[in-house]
Amino acid sequence: MSYIMVDIESDGPIPDDYSMISFGAVIVKPGLEKTFYGQMRPISENWIPEALAVSGFSREEVLAFDEPKEVMMNFASWIKTHSKSQPMFISDNNGFDWQFINWYFHHFTGKNPFGFSSTNLGSLYKGIVKDMFKNFKHLRKTKHTHYPVDDAKGNAEALLTIKEKFGLKISL
Repeated sequence: MSYIMVDIESDGPIPDDYSMISFGAVIVKPGLEKTFYGQMRPISENWIPEALAVSGFSREEVLAFDEPKEVMMNFASWIKTHSKSQPMFISDNNGFDWQFINWYFHHFTGKNPFGFSSTNLGSLYKGIVKDMFKNFKHLRKTKHTHYPVDDAKGNAEALLTIKEKFGLKISL
């Protein structure tokens, strides 16, 4: 199984009514060499300026991004090329990131290569340290910048540290 850390940026809280603007992914294994970055033009006229501002892009900039179908097809191909057997989606906030990736895959390609499951890095860490009030973010090495590849890498670094420091049994 290949673990793929994903982070997305959007211009609102839910897919279809709002748009995923960009996302990054990294294959979780030492070196974190295999990454993917996609930028997509909006699929909706709706957008929340404060939500879009987190990405660092203006509405005018995102209107010139790539077609979502092309980006999602390229991402599916990248996953197939770089993952061993079934890929596993993992993110810092899988409730948010997963909903967009899942919706975009089903809408633009007809299926989600991750299947129907995802893992939440924060919940995993809370279970390992047996404390619902702890978070993993101090384990990141790459600064959290809201550039999705940086954020996915930082989260992947945290997962690798959890594996090393706490003996997490995970096949990378």
